[in-house]
Amino acid sequence: MSAARSLKKTASKNTPRATASVQPVKKTTPVKAARKTAKKKPAVDPTNPQRVRTILARLTEHYPNAVCALHHKNAWELMVATILSAQCTDVRVNMVTPALFQRFPTPQAMAQASQAEVEEMIRTTGFFRNKAKNIIGAAQRLIAEFGGKVPQTMEELLTIPGVARKTANVVLGSWYKIALGVVVDTHVMRITQRLELTKSTTPERIEQDMMRLIPQKSWIDFSHRVIHFGRETCIARKPRCADCFLEDICNSKDKTWSTH
Repeated sequence: MSAARSLKKTASKNTPRATASVQPVKKTTPVKAARKTAKKKPAVDPTNPQRVRTILARLTEHYPNAVCALHHKNAWELMVATILSAQCTDVRVNMVTPALFQRFPTPQAMAQASQAEVEEMIRTTGFFRNKAKNIIGAAQRLIAEFGGKVPQTMEELLTIPGVARKTANVVLGSWYKIALGVVVDTHVMRITQRLELTKSTTPERIEQDMMRLIPQKSWIDFSHRVIHFGRETCIARKPRCADCFLEDICNSKDKTWSTH
């Protein structure tokens, strides 16, 4: 073998082969690991049946005897009071109605009333011109179509001036004990949204959502209890979360105090 060929063979044996480059291992910090774990955690459905049952049970426990806050002696007075309660507090309505019902105790009396006189008597409830027109029109409608009696069906009630679903549900539920829907006022709207029972923003859609979630036997009492809860604890501004019996299962963004 020639000296040149021997030298080339020896050099090839001593030359190291190329090796694959090794990438450094990325370390996951505890914070990032926690975030990844949190993302994998399944979301809890706030409208799941067990949570809804818990809410209903606690409302029942705290307000077992809740009733309509509007003072009335019959279906006619309740209908009028509910019409007056639009954009007005029940407390204010209850201050106005005693004199109004003393002056116009029946649909027959109200049907003959002067618009100006009724307006003056209900002025402090707001929107008094339109409300006076509706109340007088409602009385006239009852006499002309229903023999002076407040009807007991949703379809008939909705033909009366000033009566929409809220008023109809109040009359049917509170007076006739007929559960055909859920009363949705400002308190019910606010609280069902805070409790994530609905994502809807209109009374009509919120009512439909509540009718799907809540057993029909609880429709009437649910609204009464939520309204009382809304006045006492879950108020519009600065809700009293520290005193709330639903705080531990509430994740509202405007909570003022939280245990979780």
